[in-house]
Order: sequence, then C-alpha cells, then structure tokens
Amino acid sequence: MFGKTILGTILMAALSVAGAEAQNLSSAAHSKAHKQLLAKAAESKDQIKLIDQSSYVDFNDDLEPEIDIFTEGWNSKSVNPFKEADVPSTKVIDVTGYAMPHKGKITSNYGYRARFGRMHKGVDIGIRSNDTIYAAFDGKVRLTNYEAKGYGNYVIIRHPNGLETVYGHLNRHLVKPDQTVKAGDPIGLGGNTGRSTGPHLHFETRFMGYAINPAAIFDFANHTTHTDTYTFSKKTYTQPRNFAPSRQNEIHNPYKQGSEMAATYTVKSGDTVAAIARKYGMSATTLRRLNNMEKTDPIRTGMILKLK
Repeated sequence: MFGKTILGTILMAALSVAGAEAQNLSSAAHSKAHKQLLAKAAESKDQIKLIDQSSYVDFNDDLEPEIDIFTEGWNSKSVNPFKEADVPSTKVIDVTGYAMPHKGKITSNYGYRARFGRMHKGVDIGIRSNDTIYAAFDGKVRLTNYEAKGYGNYVIIRHPNGLETVYGHLNRHLVKPDQTVKAGDPIGLGGNTGRSTGPHLHFETRFMGYAINPAAIFDFANHTTHTDTYTFSKKTYTQPRNFAPSRQNEIHNPYKQGSEMAATYTVKSGDTVAAIARKYGMSATTLRRLNNMEKTDPIRTGMILKLK
C-alpha cells in the first residue's frame, strides 16, 4: 500500500512537470503566432491604405485644372464679390464677339462726379422707356436684383473673357440667374428705376471688381470696340481710349497712321488684319465685317480691302 502511494506521488509530480512544460511551450508558441498575426495585420492595413488612395488619385494627371470663372463669388449678392489679393496687375482680355447693349448716345461719362462727391463707375446711355437692352458678350447671368437707392432693377452677367457687365435702371428683367446668354440676346427692358432722373441705361464693364471705363473697350459713337483685345491695368483702367478716325484724335492715337479719306487698302507683304485695322483706327473684327471675311480667312499680298 505504501509503495503504491509513493508511486502515485511520483507519477503525479511527473505529470505536473510535463503539464507545466507543455503550458510554457503553448504560451511561447501562442506569443509567436500572435506576433506573426500582428505583422500580417499591419501589412494588410498598409495595403488597404494604398488601395484606397490609388482609387481616387489619378497619378497620370499632373495638370492644374482650369479656373472656373463661374465659381468665385458666384452666389454673392454683391456687385463686387472678388478679393483684391487675387486681381492681377495686368490682363489681356478678348473683346471680340461683342454686341452693343444699346445704340443710344452717351448722356453721362465714366468718372468722378463732383456734384455727388463720388465716382460714376459706368456710362449712361440715352434710351426710351422699355427699349430692349442686350448682352454685351456671351456669358451667364450671375445676378438679377433691385436696389431702390442705386441701380434700380439690374442684371449682372459674367463672361468667359473674364469681364462682368452691369445693366442698371431697368424696368424689367428678361433673364434669370444662372441663365446662359449669347452676345446680343435681350436681357432687359430699359427704364428709370432706382436712383435715376430719367430713362437711361447705366452700363458698367468690370474685371474682378475693378470698374473699367467702358469707353476704354467700346467706341460708342461708332457702335464697335476700339480693338479686338483690351489690356486691363490697375494703373490705366479708368482711362478711355479714342481710336475714332478724326484729325483731332490722330495725335493721341498711336495706331491711327492711315489717311482718314482712304476707302480701300492694298495688302502688302507682311501685313496682318490686326495691323491694318490698327493703322486705320478700327478693330480687326470691324475690318473683317466690312470685307465679309471670317475670322480664319487669310489675306494675300495685293488683295484690296474696304475700309468704309
């Protein structure tokens, strides 16, 4: 009996040691396996991040997107929604494809009005009540609004060339915000609303909030633009230009070198449509129109162009 007890005790001790060793081995193996799982999980996490990133980044497209002119300040109710810090010092603006907002005569020029102690930031064009007013360039209507102590009923259109045009004192809007218009489309009926003493159109041309003198772009007397491009400059945007074919303006017009009496011009070697147009005080668009030419039509040496 005693022998059996001793043997049992020895067996129990042996089993206990074996169990402890087995537990230690299992713990070590588990620890190693756990580390391996963590490493694999980290690798998988990194792979997931890479896949997620590559799913929305186009690494083949390294070009900056074009600026959408119908974004900055588009929903603003302000006439000037732009930030001064973003306005370039100079900018060449394409003014081809224009239409006159109205063919009436200028009744009040752009400039400082001592009588009111403030700037007149556009020109006033004489109209009859309910005359049709037209979009000056292709574009999209940004705002239609009413201002009792200022513009009255007015329309603001933003154009792809970077300009915004303002049409004030309307009796009625004929367009709505976000509507796309073409140059020459009716956008309102002229009137006498707001701060006005009689029927007229208040017309502004703005570049990123800067109210350019409209007479720097348009020759209102001849219902055309002075040239095909206008160069905006923070130093000169308030100044008008006058390329009208008259003797008194020849001294002030560096481009007016041709005879005002000439009815035709014979193309010489090296001539361009733009250079000939400048020489005779008109835009290239006007010269092409006089000669029934498309914008892509070439000119040839010896070709005779009409100037009137």
